[in-house]
Amino acid sequence: MGLTERRAIKAFQENKYPKLKAEMDAAAGFDVPVVVDWDTIMAVSEGYSEQYEENLPKVFFRPLIEAFKGICIDDLGKEALKEGLKKVVIRGESTYTNPSFEYGILTLAYPVTSWADSWTTKRDEIQTVLEKGL
Repeated sequence: MGLTERRAIKAFQENKYPKLKAEMDAAAGFDVPVVVDWDTIMAVSEGYSEQYEENLPKVFFRPLIEAFKGICIDDLGKEALKEGLKKVVIRGESTYTNPSFEYGILTLAYPVTSWADSWTTKRDEIQTVLEKGL
């Protein structure tokens, strides 16, 4: 990963991520512990840093926020999410993998440069895996 990717990630972290994190917390109803592995995101998308601003929300954050909204439609869902979700781990991956939810940890590992326009599919997958595990 080069300077271009590091600059693009830094800009995203400072300008976009705080708002997305606030939306995530509001949708879940609590301060969701999130670990974003920015290094893997940069490593698997070297040469595509111009896509970070548009793709990162579509690939990781919008589907997650919308899945939380779908789960938290009632008090039962809100309580289950708050009690069962211990952490969200987000990382870049060179190939698409389904979300996983084990021991209270939701892991999202996707390529940053593909599947960006399939955020509704990702939302459904995240919501399904969470609902099965909560």
